[in-house]
Amino acid sequence: MGTERYVPAGADLDGLRAAAGSCRGCDLYKDATRTVFGAGPADARVLVVGEVPGDQEDRNGEPFVGPAGRLLDRALEEAGIDRTQVYVTNAVKHFKFVPAERGKRRIHRTPSRTEVVACRPWLDAELDLIEPDLVVCLGATAAKSLLGQGFRVTKERGEVVSLPGRSARAVSTVHPSSVLRADDRAGAYRELLADLTAAATALP
Repeated sequence: MGTERYVPAGADLDGLRAAAGSCRGCDLYKDATRTVFGAGPADARVLVVGEVPGDQEDRNGEPFVGPAGRLLDRALEEAGIDRTQVYVTNAVKHFKFVPAERGKRRIHRTPSRTEVVACRPWLDAELDLIEPDLVVCLGATAAKSLLGQGFRVTKERGEVVSLPGRSARAVSTVHPSSVLRADDRAGAYRELLADLTAAATALP
C-alpha cells in the first residue's frame, strides 16, 4: 500500500495535519525535521500550492513563513486577493535538501516525480475538504502535479484554466523564491503580480 493508508477517511484539516506527521509514504521524512502541512481557513476561497517546504518552514512547521512567503503575502494583497481567505500548502510536505559543503546551511532540492506522486493523496485530501474556487500553482512542480506533466509554466503562466476533475479554476505562475533570485527582481515581481491579478479576476 502507498501513502493513501496514512490519510484518515473523514478527517477534518486538524485530523489530516496530525496524521501527516506520521506519514512514511516516501523517504523524505528521514532527513526533514517535521512534516509541514498546509495552513489557512477550511473555507478558503483560494488554495495556493507551492513545491516543497524550505529551510525556515521545516524548522517552524508552517508553510510560507520565510522570505518567499512574505513576498507572496505582499503580492496577493496587491493583486486584490484577501489573504485571510487563502489556504497555503505544498505539493510535497517534507523539506528536501542537501547539506552545504561548508557550514550548517541546507540547500533546497527539487522533489522527484515519485515524491510528488507519493504526496499527492495529502494534497487531494486538502482540496476535497476546502473545495476552493481558485487554485494558484506556484512553480513547475505544483503546476505539473495538478495540471499534468505537459503543462509549462513558462508558456501558460497567468492563464485561467480548469482544474482537472474539479469545479475550481486554476492559474499558474512562478514560485516567489525565483523572484528573490532574479537578476531583475523588480521586473520578476511585476510579472508575478500580473499573474496573481489575472487569478483574482477568476474569483466569482
